[in-house]
Amino acid sequence: MLTIGIDPVAFSIGPLSVRWYGIMVALAVMALLAVFLREARRLEISQELVLNLFLWGVISGLIVSRLVHVVDHMVTHPGEPIQILSFTGLGLYGAVIGVLLGAWVYARVTRIPWPSLAIVGDAVGVGAPLAQAIGRVGCVINGCCYGKPSSVPWAVVYTHPNSFCGLKGVPLHPTQIYFVLWNLLVFAVVWRLRGRFGEKGCIFLLYLLLYAVGDFSLRFFRVNDPFLLGLHQGQVISLIILLVATPLLVVKIRRARQTERSQEA
Repeated sequence: MLTIGIDPVAFSIGPLSVRWYGIMVALAVMALLAVFLREARRLEISQELVLNLFLWGVISGLIVSRLVHVVDHMVTHPGEPIQILSFTGLGLYGAVIGVLLGAWVYARVTRIPWPSLAIVGDAVGVGAPLAQAIGRVGCVINGCCYGKPSSVPWAVVYTHPNSFCGLKGVPLHPTQIYFVLWNLLVFAVVWRLRGRFGEKGCIFLLYLLLYAVGDFSLRFFRVNDPFLLGLHQGQVISLIILLVATPLLVVKIRRARQTERSQEA
């Protein structure tokens, strides 16, 4: 059993409190940029395009992810106050949607054909799971996204009074650590398979599929209010992603194989 008594607040500067969660999110963004730039060079994507898209995507991703978290809190905890202009909680699916929205707006403003950005999506899809794993370390320290009570030997107990965990002193499933490990596994898979698909956009779709599978499964161990048919809100979003992304990936893979056969003929 693991006891976590770390203060989620790393340090304070006057009235400003800097939380470990925010620090880990910043490190996650830096990791994403590093992998993104590395993949962009390998895929011969313009560095100017990469930096512009990264800026638009990060800003939009942070805004939408916070918005999703706030709306979710208002729905599941009606009447309970929440600070809107804060980054103490972010919705990861909101971040994915926000990044896509930011890229789409940038494409519209600069008149870049949206399909041509599929290769950029592949570069993002390689770095995203690593960034999410780092961000989840912030959840481990913060105490948010905590699991259900459990007697497993690897259960965690949160003890610090500032922890966001709502079940302090109770052995819980370490769902945050589960997510860290799953994201690292997804990163290993997409890293291994990058460049293996002949069709642009396959790696990004594969990343979405793998993350959705893990998110849907691991939320059964997490404390969340039911949203639809007994499923959590994130699980419903995971199912939608699976229903949309799976056929798209299958079509792309088949198209790539047909292209290879026609070139060999």
